[in-house]
Amino acid sequence: MTFAFNHYNYNVLDLEKSMAFYEKALGLTEVRRKEAPDGSWKLVYLGDGSSDFLLELTWVKERTEAYNLGENEFHLAFVTDDFEAAHQKHQEMDCICFENPEMGIYFIHDPDNYWLEILPPHMK
Repeated sequence: MTFAFNHYNYNVLDLEKSMAFYEKALGLTEVRRKEAPDGSWKLVYLGDGSSDFLLELTWVKERTEAYNLGENEFHLAFVTDDFEAAHQKHQEMDCICFENPEMGIYFIHDPDNYWLEILPPHMK
């Protein structure tokens, strides 16, 4: 028996805003979606175009308050082929929330304050 990663989920308050962020910040695009027949929820799966792993964004119509992310100790990590250009882009987007120069990494946050780690190519 074997298992393989498939997707990871983030719950979001504003689906369109989140989708725009992930496309601009990380180049993720919609791969597929599922919607409730009554419009009460939507699931949008984003991909990077190079792997099968997906980020699932879940939107619930009735949800109006921010999700409790605890101490925000969980995150997704992305490797970039151009760390300096990525860092500059994320600085311009004002979405860098933590930097660790000693480790050579930094984190950005999305509109719902989920953290995303950005790694240079040699940390792949």
